[in-house]
Amino acid sequence: MVQKIWFSLVCGFIKLGLFFYSKKIRVKGIKNIPKKGAILFAVNHPNGLVDPLYVTTTNKRQNHFLVRAASFKHPFVKKILESLYLMPIYRIRDGIQQLANNQEIFKKCFNILKKGETLMIFPEGSHDKKRTIRLLSKGFTRIVFGALEKYKNLEIMVIPVGITYQHPSHFPAKVCINYGQPIATRNIFEENTSAKSINMLKEAVTKQLKELSVHIPNDENYEITLQQLNDAQVDFTHVDKVNKMIKSSKIPKKKTVKKNHLKPLLYLIILNNIIPYLIWKTAAKRIDEIEFIDTFRFSLNLGLFAIFFSLKTWLIATFYGILVGSFYLTISVLMILIYVKCAPTTAKKHRKLP
Repeated sequence: MVQKIWFSLVCGFIKLGLFFYSKKIRVKGIKNIPKKGAILFAVNHPNGLVDPLYVTTTNKRQNHFLVRAASFKHPFVKKILESLYLMPIYRIRDGIQQLANNQEIFKKCFNILKKGETLMIFPEGSHDKKRTIRLLSKGFTRIVFGALEKYKNLEIMVIPVGITYQHPSHFPAKVCINYGQPIATRNIFEENTSAKSINMLKEAVTKQLKELSVHIPNDENYEITLQQLNDAQVDFTHVDKVNKMIKSSKIPKKKTVKKNHLKPLLYLIILNNIIPYLIWKTAAKRIDEIEFIDTFRFSLNLGLFAIFFSLKTWLIATFYGILVGSFYLTISVLMILIYVKCAPTTAKKHRKLP
């Protein structure tokens, strides 16, 4: 019970943070999620650790997460992650001897599903900002079919979830979370051989993910198609519309990038938050994967801004009174909100880290 309360508090804090971090969070297919019963969310993975944050804060089911084992190296961080229902999954790059640890993790997953709870996994196996659905690993099918084999009366619904960003690493963020149709797995498991069951489930999830997120086939025309879409300044979060453009090869003509007339407001926000900003800029130099820019920027600033605003408000209230302190906090929050919700977003490609 204590862990659930802790999780709810942290989840609420993160949800508030994402509201101030994102220009628009478009959620589709939320009615596809059953209110009860075992669910495995199979999610594509374009943008580091913010992907599970967007998924878990946009549905009412309490999720358990499988994330890469490297995140659990520090003992203190490990305790925090485990308290938030995160579990490590080991890959070959973690060392062949570490793969045996997955058996214990799989047993925990079986038990979670047996209790009618939910599990979130990223079957592509790694993050990648490319706008294409990659080959899925069979790890998630081993969890599903392993649980079905162990518990004969269990039904598990696999729900593919597509995540599409206007552009990963841009601020303010703009994202679409698209929940697909539940895939019942008991019949697939019982009516087919093991190999065929695995392939059928992988194909069913892949097919939906290609419809639930913007999917550009990863062939010789990928870069050309992507550049055309970027030049046309399409709104990638309108997933169905963009996928139709890609399939029909009917992409609008090049458009001029909208000017950001709110830039002066951004500079004022930076000046008002110069210390958190400088800390972020220093930390950003150490990020060597573009998919982790959003992860570090959001998590670092979520804590820094809360501390910084609280401290500044307290100091102003101490010297000038509670009314002045409250006015400062209100104006500061409104400036951020106005910029985040009103600043234009573009589809321009990133060419280097900030």
